Amino acid sequence: MHNENTSKGVFNTPNPKTLDLLLNRRSVKARDMVGSGPDKETISQILQAAMRVPDHGKLAPWRFIVLEGNEKEKLGDLIAEALQAENNASETVAEKMKGYATQGPVLIIAVFSPSSARPIPIWEQWLSAGAACQNMLVAATALGYASQWLTGWASTSRHVAKGLGLCEHEQIAGFMFLGDHPEEQPTERPRPEFDKQVYFGFPEA
Repeated sequence: MHNENTSKGVFNTPNPKTLDLLLNRRSVKARDMVGSGPDKETISQILQAAMRVPDHGKLAPWRFIVLEGNEKEKLGDLIAEALQAENNASETVAEKMKGYATQGPVLIIAVFSPSSARPIPIWEQWLSAGAACQNMLVAATALGYASQWLTGWASTSRHVAKGLGLCEHEQIAGFMFLGDHPEEQPTERPRPEFDKQVYFGFPEA
């Protein structure tokens, strides 16, 4: 399962196609994904890429829960239960929200799991978790699969977190949906203007 180059200690091999992928990657709405999505071996490759991110202190402040098939329906039930428990939502609203978890073929729950083993600021650990999620999107695209990173109310619910076995200090960083590409490819969305976001040189006072 390990990449042959990295297992031999060959790193940072130039690959111009990677830049093209980064400049053209586009999220696909989970509800539009088709097919069965990546198999277990491919999911493992995507997660290996997720774990090769900057990680100050080597704390690995993230972990992942993979849900497929009926397991996603269990999450849907948990979300509905949480809505009623925390928000006093009606049964109708709660029932509708069950579909959130079953939008795409495969769901990887990225869990932010900070560590106090070393004095690394919490915000740096959050950045590492975010990088892991981004690596998943890039890896999935590189392997020919559609992907989308979602958060929303369920990602902050302690009822949902507890139901997934998260500890008190852990939090859901994202619901990462993976699947096959739909027949219609996604269109481009508005992007920030380069000159408004980038300044070359030391900023003037």
